[in-house]
This record gives sequence, structure tokens and C-alpha cells, in this order.
Amino acid sequence: MLHTGVKTKKTLGDNLFDTFNIIFWIIVLIIVIYPLWFILIASVSDPDAVMSGKVILWPKDFSLIGYEAVFGHKELLRSYMNSIYYTVVGTALSVAVTMMAAYALSRKFAGRKFVNFLFVFTMFFSGGLIPQFIMNRRLGLYDTRLLMIVINCVSVWNLMVARTYITMNIPNELYEAAIIDGASHFKYFIHAVLPLSGTIIAVLSVYYGVARWNDYFTALVYIRDRSKLPLQTILREAVATLTASTATDAFFSAYEGDVKGMTEAIRKALVAKYCAIVISTVPAVVLYILMQNYFVKGVMLGSLKG
Repeated sequence: MLHTGVKTKKTLGDNLFDTFNIIFWIIVLIIVIYPLWFILIASVSDPDAVMSGKVILWPKDFSLIGYEAVFGHKELLRSYMNSIYYTVVGTALSVAVTMMAAYALSRKFAGRKFVNFLFVFTMFFSGGLIPQFIMNRRLGLYDTRLLMIVINCVSVWNLMVARTYITMNIPNELYEAAIIDGASHFKYFIHAVLPLSGTIIAVLSVYYGVARWNDYFTALVYIRDRSKLPLQTILREAVATLTASTATDAFFSAYEGDVKGMTEAIRKALVAKYCAIVISTVPAVVLYILMQNYFVKGVMLGSLKG
């Protein structure tokens, strides 16, 4: 685009539009941000203040009673380590397999359209949970750490984005020059495609990393050994135990005559859910912040052409 250096004078309509636009997006930002902010300040406020509606913009009567209840769960640290292991190893495997498949689909070969169709078909139709469960059980993956890493290894949507990125941003002339110099597909992929694909690799890492970190359903279905459970499943159990037990006969029997202990247990249960959300969300938020620049650029480049 030719830059003439001439400044365009804004009209009254332009200024009104800009003002309305800014106000509108500030309102949208508040609507999106406030629930997250409320969860954060409620998790460090006194449970009585939260229940009485006194916590609105800032923490009220600072208290870590909810965090004490959640971190007091004996399996929390071990499940945290499990989640980190499943996320790091699983994401590395998913990115590697996705990039290799994307490179293969970006090359011209007989039947490429049909292979693409087979991948896209799985985005809309699947065998369902029961066939998948039977298959994984017969493969010997039931109740193993390996299953938590290999299951849902490739997202077809991410694969299509990566294939588009490679097709659009790595010129075919580079591939032809490499082939003339005697490079194989593997050498070309390692020494040319991967170094030029840093942006899309960062985007895939965010997508896969967040999905694996938040995944608790897979463990509910396939994992029975409690030493292998991820953080999300343990947090779900901890919150459910703290909240549900306060309404049972066993709870009232356990605290019979101990009004102070019963009150304290109920207060912990009130804010424990907020603390669990904060604990499970912080790693994903940090990952998004660190990868923000790569994330925006990679998504735009990978989605310009389907």
C-alpha cells in the first residue's frame, strides 16, 4: 500500500463512532473479566462476607481458609504432578504428530483429497464413547498413564490449521531446491519446515496444552488407580466432598455437640469451589499470556485459507 503521509481529518460521525466503539468494548471487557475477578477475590475473602454479598470489587476480611481446605486434600500434590506430566508429554506428542501429518497433507500426492476427506469426516461423525472404551480396553490401555497421553492425540481442526499454515507460508520452491540437493522428506521436514513453523507450533502448544490440562472426563472413564488421577478430577472430588458432606446425616453426626467445628467446616465448603477454580485456571491463564503474541499471529496466518 502506498503511504502518502496525508492525514485524514475525522468527521463528527467518525468521532462519535470511535467513542461508542470504545464504550461498547469496555462494557464487554467488564462483563467478561468481572466473573473471573469475583472468583479470585471471593477465594481470598472471609466466607461470611461472601455469603452476605459484601464481596463486590475487592476482597473482604482476607482469609485463606478455602485454600487450606483444598490443599489439605492428601492427594492434591500427587495429582498436580500427574497433570503436569500428562500435559507436557501429551502436548509434545500431539504437536509432533500433528505437524508431521500436516506436512504430509500439504504435499501433492495421489488420493490427497480422499485422505483429507477421511480426516474431516471424523470431525462430524465418530464411533462414540462405548466403542472407544472397548477398543482402548482391548488394546491394554485401560487404567494406564499411557492412555492419558495418547488418547485424543490429534485434533483434526488443529491439523487443518497447521496444514494451511505450511501450505501458505513455506514456498514450494524451497522444497524443490531441497529435493534437488538430495534431501529426503524427513530431512526437509526437520531442517526446513520445523524452523519456519515456530508460530504455528506455539499455537498448537496452547490449544493442546489447555485442552489436556482441563481434561477430567478421560480420567473419570478410564482411570481407576487413584495414584494416576489428574488434578482436575481430584479437585472435583474435593469440592463435591466438601459441599455435599455438609448436608448429610454423617456430617451432623460427626460434629454432634461441636457447633464451632461444624460452622468452620461449612465456611470452608462455601469458598472451596472458588479456590479450586483459581488453582486449576492459573496455569492455563499464564500459558495464554506467555504465548499471546504467537497465538494471535499463528491463528490469523493459519486460518486465511481453508
